[in-house]
Amino acid sequence: MFERLGALFAGPRSKYLTLAAWIVLAAVLTLTLPAVGDQENNNAPNLLEDSPSVEADAMIKQYFPKASGIPALIVWHRSEGLTEADYGLIQKVSKALTDDPLNGQGELIPLQDMPLPAVMKLASEDGTTLVQPLPFEEGVDTDHLKEDFERLQEQVKALTADSSDPFDTEINTAELSARISGPAGISVDATELFQNADFVLLMSTVLLVLILLLLIYRSPILAIIPLIGVGFAYAVTSPLLGYMAKEGWITVDSQAIAIMTVLLFGAGTDYCLFFITRFRQELQQEAHKRTALLHAFKGASGAIAMSGFTVVLSLLCLLAAHYGAFDRFAIPFSLSIFIMMIASLTLLPALMAIIGRASFFPFIPRTEEMEKERAKAKGKTYRPKGSKTTFSERIGKLVTTKPWTVVITSVIVLGIFASSATGIKYTYDLLSSFPEDMPSREGFDVIADAFTPGELAPVTVVVKSQDENLDLSEALNAVERVDHVSEREKSKQDKTLTSYTVVLDVNPYSEEAMAVVPELKAAAAEALGMKAEDAEEAVWAGGQTATQHDTKNLTDRDNSVIIPLIIGLIAVLLLIYLRSVVATIYLIATVLLSFAAALGLGWLILHYAMGAEAISGSIPLYSFVFLIALGEDYNIFMISSIWQKRKTMPLRQAIKEGVSVTGGVITSAGLILAGTFAVLASLPIQVLVQFGLITAIGVLMDTFIVRPFLVPAITTLLGKWAFWPSKAEGALQSDTEG
Repeated sequence: MFERLGALFAGPRSKYLTLAAWIVLAAVLTLTLPAVGDQENNNAPNLLEDSPSVEADAMIKQYFPKASGIPALIVWHRSEGLTEADYGLIQKVSKALTDDPLNGQGELIPLQDMPLPAVMKLASEDGTTLVQPLPFEEGVDTDHLKEDFERLQEQVKALTADSSDPFDTEINTAELSARISGPAGISVDATELFQNADFVLLMSTVLLVLILLLLIYRSPILAIIPLIGVGFAYAVTSPLLGYMAKEGWITVDSQAIAIMTVLLFGAGTDYCLFFITRFRQELQQEAHKRTALLHAFKGASGAIAMSGFTVVLSLLCLLAAHYGAFDRFAIPFSLSIFIMMIASLTLLPALMAIIGRASFFPFIPRTEEMEKERAKAKGKTYRPKGSKTTFSERIGKLVTTKPWTVVITSVIVLGIFASSATGIKYTYDLLSSFPEDMPSREGFDVIADAFTPGELAPVTVVVKSQDENLDLSEALNAVERVDHVSEREKSKQDKTLTSYTVVLDVNPYSEEAMAVVPELKAAAAEALGMKAEDAEEAVWAGGQTATQHDTKNLTDRDNSVIIPLIIGLIAVLLLIYLRSVVATIYLIATVLLSFAAALGLGWLILHYAMGAEAISGSIPLYSFVFLIALGEDYNIFMISSIWQKRKTMPLRQAIKEGVSVTGGVITSAGLILAGTFAVLASLPIQVLVQFGLITAIGVLMDTFIVRPFLVPAITTLLGKWAFWPSKAEGALQSDTEG
């Protein structure tokens, strides 16, 4: 079947038709459909509609409209104390915003109408900082917020024409500085980071892959061919995803597109390498390039297809996620890999058929007879190359002669790193992912120093009670980590509802703050004479801290559902492909051990070498999905070689040759894949740095420990039982070594 498919896509005439079809398809889709980058929605909700904080925020919006919306905070600061001129400027800014409001701007505190002493009382106790709230209506997207902030900064710049611009002045100097913080400021800065990172990430990834391919193959043509394949795959994927997003079928954001780009280049280049390496091997045995190509297609396409489907289906498991950021990854990632797999099985063979042996210039692979004729034509004596033992052959010999030593050593090394994973600390602190010099984070740091840090994003507690005189301020104030309850407001629409603005004494985005949310609910329920679990229709908590609390709960839920689902799915695929229960078990077990070791080693590097106090709570699931799926890719490619060879030779010899034949290509593919993920570590966004580093480490462990040593050594130890319950075939039946 695979030979017939190879002839269909890479035949004497069909190879040009295949190339033309891809060119037409990419051109038509690009010209008629929107690019995925134009359909980004970086404000898409991550929580379910029935999440407690979402219900609370909806109630606050309906019954306490003044407390709803997206708040921005203009943080005015002068290290030596704000001057009368500074307060005058703040009042002018307030008047300008009142007379000419920004798009989506909410109701402002009329600072311009207040006497100067009253305005000064709003500053911090040391007089260095004043926070000017700037609310925006619910639903204002990030692009419009960014435009509003730019307009605000232009207004301030015009008002300070005779002095330095506060938004360009460094923090903690004798000059007046200003920063826009709060949820709105953080949202705009976060989006800006991703948008600026897209181009840098793409160029860095392309350059890295090109350099690695040149170093590996030392052929300029061959280095470009995989990039052509990836380029066509992206040209098809981008408009398809853009169309799906425009129609509302899916939602895409900057983070998903950034990781999709890396995945496409990393995994896509791997699939190309699997085919190219097999083609080069066949060209050394077969004089006719078309025959060599068909043999290469037959030998590599099954493993490529199986590897691709494993990754695609694993990524589709993210559709089971309840947390929006996980769910939004499923379609873009799986579709990009699926199209890349199709390109590897159609476009790449067509390109190789068109270019032929010249693809490998200047190191063109030829058969021995061709080398003899070439030497004769040049008037030289043919001297066959010496049969040097390669490094992969030495590894193959080691794992078959000392399997126990290899298994025990590999398990100890991986186990030591895996044990470090038990000490990992996780955080759901949004601000910790951002650079310290990001404006909104600088503003938050100023607020935390001059005021209570919880002022940045207070918790709003809403209580339903028939007793209109009931006041829960004292009960809420008694909760540990509460600094003060700043406001109590009765709803005008429903007199039974009362809201309390609770300011915490810790970073409102920290895990410590999130733990206070259920305590606030419990305290309010107790004051109402209820049990906490019975107060769902009487007590609500909204705001950023409550949102982060629900985020943690959903993330924990998704981890417990998706991880077993992916393991089960991969197990089924391996059983279908290998028809071996035993092989399925140890292939999955080795990759799981590698994943745990990558987490552990990644934590050691991030914590002790890079100073990270904790890693993002989303990292384990992100890394798991990619490492398990991509790790099995390499196992499948190598085991496929062993499975084929054991039909015609003793098992130990099949393992030796399987390791030897696949060693070079998997090492090259692993280096490229790890390198592309490592590119993420160059970005200024900590969650991507952590994800890129841990995933790159996991890929390297699979490449240099699990695939060449652990898996073949276990296969050697198990012997014929590695294939149970399928029956041994061919030479295996007489293999006394196994």
